[in-house]
Amino acid sequence: MRTYAGHSSAAESNALFRRNLAKGQTGLSVAFDLPTQTGYDADHPLAKGEVGKVGVPVAHLGDVRALFDQIPLAQMNTSMTINATAMWLLALYQVAAQEQGALPDELTGTTQNDIVKEYLSRGTYAFPPDASLRLTTDVIAYTVAQMPKWNPINICSYHLQEAGATPVQELAFALSTATAVLDRVRDGGQVPPERFGDVVQRISFFVNAGVRFIEETCKMRAFVQLWDQLTLERYGVTDPKARRLRYGVQVNSLGLTEAQPENNVQRIVLEMLGVTLSKNARARAVQLPAWNEALGLPRPWDQQWSLRMQQVLAYESDLLEYDDIFDGSHVIEAKVASLVEGAREEIDRVQAMGGAVAAVESGYLKQALVASHAERRQRIESGEQVVVGVNRFENTEPSPLTADLDTAIQTVDPAAESAALTSLQSWRAQRDASAVDAALGKLRAAAKTTDNLMPVTLECARAGVTTGEWAGVLREMYGEYRAPTGVSGSVGVSAGGAQIAAVRAKVAETSSELGGRLRLLVGKPGLDGHSNGAEQVAVRARDVGFEVIYQGIRLTPEEIVAAAVAEDVHCVGLSILSGSHMELVPQVVAGLREAGLEDVPVVVGGIVPDADAKSLRTAGVAAIYTPKDYDLTGMMADVVQVIRHANKL
Repeated sequence: MRTYAGHSSAAESNALFRRNLAKGQTGLSVAFDLPTQTGYDADHPLAKGEVGKVGVPVAHLGDVRALFDQIPLAQMNTSMTINATAMWLLALYQVAAQEQGALPDELTGTTQNDIVKEYLSRGTYAFPPDASLRLTTDVIAYTVAQMPKWNPINICSYHLQEAGATPVQELAFALSTATAVLDRVRDGGQVPPERFGDVVQRISFFVNAGVRFIEETCKMRAFVQLWDQLTLERYGVTDPKARRLRYGVQVNSLGLTEAQPENNVQRIVLEMLGVTLSKNARARAVQLPAWNEALGLPRPWDQQWSLRMQQVLAYESDLLEYDDIFDGSHVIEAKVASLVEGAREEIDRVQAMGGAVAAVESGYLKQALVASHAERRQRIESGEQVVVGVNRFENTEPSPLTADLDTAIQTVDPAAESAALTSLQSWRAQRDASAVDAALGKLRAAAKTTDNLMPVTLECARAGVTTGEWAGVLREMYGEYRAPTGVSGSVGVSAGGAQIAAVRAKVAETSSELGGRLRLLVGKPGLDGHSNGAEQVAVRARDVGFEVIYQGIRLTPEEIVAAAVAEDVHCVGLSILSGSHMELVPQVVAGLREAGLEDVPVVVGGIVPDADAKSLRTAGVAAIYTPKDYDLTGMMADVVQVIRHANKL
């Protein structure tokens, strides 16, 4: 039983971990901040405003020592949500554990290490797909030999559903990722064939459970069946225990609502049931979001509430006392068979393209997710898919839970970033610079070979290398990468609907008055890679007649301003979900004004508390949209009015 936790600093996160363990939590699930996830130190330009926001900043071995202070790592099961820099964080963890006296073969836990879904949903990739897959498989080969209790990869269908995947797509794309990884390990020669079963049984999955809990139960039963067949037929694993689907779950955050957020409590409970009711497809670990996650960062009390939900289910109910209650159900069997058939068709389609990596590079996987998400949005906006409190039953009593919104969420101390910068400077000053240079030189040399990179990464960790320095060498060797956005080939609601037609007419009228087609720049400043919202805005804007400029994630404010100038846009829309809006948005506004674009309004979308929204409007932002603004077509109508006002039409 876990809660996903980490924020501000290693010391603050350590205190939170120890409080959660004292409340009955049985494992740690570490959230890292975006600079750590993408391989930047706190003083890198892209890290500005992002340090300590969505997780704990870890720049070096000293941070890991502080993060796990007084927590015996030999006795702890630690899950680390880390992907592009998974090898680096695992090395830091191993060295810190060894300093406590633990042996590598005693350590239990998981590195997420699923880079494919980063190109599709979370956006925290650092290197091109082929190089990233090399790091993934090096970690797997190392842990099988040296850390046999460790799960070296946690293949995540969770984030695929957050990006719009249907149950069939979630199954197919996750299993296609597993196939790409296992093929690479099998063909790489680092693991003897007789030990391949050890590779398979250390692979775990991290899945999503939506509110349609019967469908989710069937999805998990289908997952169990498909994984068992894949590992037996493709990889010849004969031990049934080694073929068992081992998965943890985070229930769905996509369906959590800002409107009437108290409804999220029952959504979370229903979603938990979907992955616990069927004994033969039951999650091994469950972590639940908090009721107020659509509002901002949950407080310790909110996390405790989610932990207590699990404990009531496990210890008060009789759920764990029976065999699988769905065995023999014709309804369940038919639904499972349908999901299995659909997933196999989609897997075959991906394999025909050359596998998951080729399907990432071609843009197919991302395009499919953007299209599915657009269809979901359309169903909600039309009322076909009911969301209680959002598009139906909106009348509500005032909620005491949100009476004081300023205290309903946790806020990150603004001093966290400056403290991280000071700590980084101090660390660099006290370490042995020659040892750092020597370790980085070995890493650079090893990256040119096919040698496993984990041993030289461990040397870097012990020498005092920082996260940004380790990743910087690999960026130098492998290059940067920008993943396909999936927007250009996706079809939204381009036909039908009086509302769409009305907005199209207004866009056409305004375009005519301004002497050219309206151009909207959709920008993702900073390191926030959660691009689902930005992509849906881009698709809908195009559907109502805008020319859309969307360059994808991870742009500096300066790059966004330069694009606005070069493309001669009429409006800039910024999407930020990491909480760094107060630092990044004013930089864009100021940059546009300095470039002479006083008539180009800026609109913002994201999780923006009311107090921050007021400050941003004062700073010159024309409009702000939050998760409760689900009507994208209405939003586009509003943006047209913003443009007309800015141009005095």
